[in-house]
Amino acid sequence: MSEDHYHKKTLAILVGGGPAPGINGVIRSVTIEAINSGLNVIGIYDGFEYLSKGDSSHTIELRIEDVSRIHYSGGSILHTSRVNPAKSKEMLDAAMKALTQLSVDYLVTIGGDDTATSASKIDQLAAGQIQVAHVPKTIDNDLPLPGNMPTFGYQTARDFGFHIVQSLMVDAATTRRWYYVVTMGRKAGHLALGIGKAAGATLTIIGEEFRDTTISFETVCDILEASIIKRMAQGSNYGIAVLAEGIITRIDQEELRNHPYVNLEKDLHGHIRLSEIDIGRITKDEVRRRLRERGINVTIVNKDIGYELRCASPIPYDCEYTQDLGYAAVRYLLSGNSGAIVTVDKGQLIPIKFKDIINKDGRINTREVDVDSDSYQVARKYMIRLEKLDFEELKNVARYALIGNMKTEEFIDRFQYLTNDPPVKERKEHKEEKAKSKK
Repeated sequence: MSEDHYHKKTLAILVGGGPAPGINGVIRSVTIEAINSGLNVIGIYDGFEYLSKGDSSHTIELRIEDVSRIHYSGGSILHTSRVNPAKSKEMLDAAMKALTQLSVDYLVTIGGDDTATSASKIDQLAAGQIQVAHVPKTIDNDLPLPGNMPTFGYQTARDFGFHIVQSLMVDAATTRRWYYVVTMGRKAGHLALGIGKAAGATLTIIGEEFRDTTISFETVCDILEASIIKRMAQGSNYGIAVLAEGIITRIDQEELRNHPYVNLEKDLHGHIRLSEIDIGRITKDEVRRRLRERGINVTIVNKDIGYELRCASPIPYDCEYTQDLGYAAVRYLLSGNSGAIVTVDKGQLIPIKFKDIINKDGRINTREVDVDSDSYQVARKYMIRLEKLDFEELKNVARYALIGNMKTEEFIDRFQYLTNDPPVKERKEHKEEKAKSKK
């Protein structure tokens, strides 16, 4: 190596969390701009996995010719990991030691809220020795970016999911069946709603519609069952329901814990592994059981889509967006700054300091779907779900009850609460307490 090589500063890139379309685009953009600015660039494999053990050997020098066309591809050439160095002081110290051994001057992390939290801890520990910038990534679109900008990867995931649901809608109409499609979205229902609204799904259920209330599993099944009955009343015995996996976090965990198909295992960041809870299967089985007990046979198929979306080839939107983000991260660092999430709004670089976005629990606040927004209200207007208007005329309710093989009073008692906001059914024990207090 030439003498000049040893005087160059080094920028390192790592990827944490689940994959998202566009990761390679960020790696490419950061690498090209950094090298053109006179830096050496190294890629760190598998996120913080090896760094948190003090191991600095899992790296590769990145050159422009290595990355010039990787932005077309899904996945991550540097792989990824969910290992959380912020879990202990020992792991953080080990990661800092490994970065020091690599002579890293600048660190760009690519990931979601957990990776951002880890990056902020490294920034604090480095105290200026290493300057840190984070590029936000998640198909869940749940990070609070300025101007309501999406997180990169979301638009590609939505596009890919849209085509899957669109195809399933044709299949549902052809074969006269229902599909329960579960999408990723741990804390927010943006992906489910974005796919469902764009594809014209029969209905979409997201956690935010229950607001901050813990609900019963029965409530989710009531929504689905009622939509099937209403759809049958309109002359159609098929449809598509899109479910955000995050609705699991709104359901009483004790109720879930006793279900035979539920495993409440947690990941390295302390989150319930939502992918291990087959919400599609358990809702399908319960709704089908109810209908069959009343002599109604409906074919329901559950399908999860999520892993198919994470490594899809990015659409042009994300190819362009990630180029802006990667460039912005390098310019931010080379301007002498550190400790921020790098975002772009209206073509302008907008850094958000970690300290301004990470809450008292050490996590980034979640951007949820605003269920009071006009956009969500439009989505609801085009869903087939029970509404207050359905209960205004008794003959209308009686028709639904007849189709559902129920008595009118039974139908009202079972489903009318779904028209409330939030749609939470009063528990039996609460009803009994109220009854006693009135005596």
